[in-house]
Amino acid sequence: VLTDIAKGDTVTLSTLHATVHLGAHADGPNHYSRRGPAIDQRPLEPYLGPCRVVTAAVQPGSRVTGDDLRDLPDPPDVHRVLIRTGTFPDPTDWNEDFAGLDPKLVDHCARRGIKLIGIDTPSVDLFDDSKLLSHKRFLAHDMAILEGIVLRDVPDGLYELIALPLPLVGFDASPVRAVLRST
Repeated sequence: VLTDIAKGDTVTLSTLHATVHLGAHADGPNHYSRRGPAIDQRPLEPYLGPCRVVTAAVQPGSRVTGDDLRDLPDPPDVHRVLIRTGTFPDPTDWNEDFAGLDPKLVDHCARRGIKLIGIDTPSVDLFDDSKLLSHKRFLAHDMAILEGIVLRDVPDGLYELIALPLPLVGFDASPVRAVLRST
């Protein structure tokens, strides 16, 4: 705290020092590509609108495939999909064996008009994937990424997603307050 009303200051002024990939966040393509746009250059449309929450029953450390998302309508009824893996159960307790997305799943979703995929893990790639295979597929399709969303108590189904990134000029991501409203 820089200043504090309780200590006689006129106002309370707090500070925050953290990565922009903290908690629920939207990745900017410049996070995984030298030529990718920053988060402030991304359109807001992918982060706002109808979405479908689906559960992928996968093992820790594995990749979610199309076979894991059999309940996803084909063609999709919405352009945003949020995937619950349950492999990062407590955002306050780090584990490295969370699930990621299969790059082929990203391609499959892009072909079907999906514009945003969110996941309940810190990354769409596995912890030890230094090639960022899934991130690269998002880049190829100009799709939006939400990572670190908490879906623990959210039933599968249709919702309205509100997860707008802040216009942080030049930044490679933005924290979001991801909200789902029943439709």
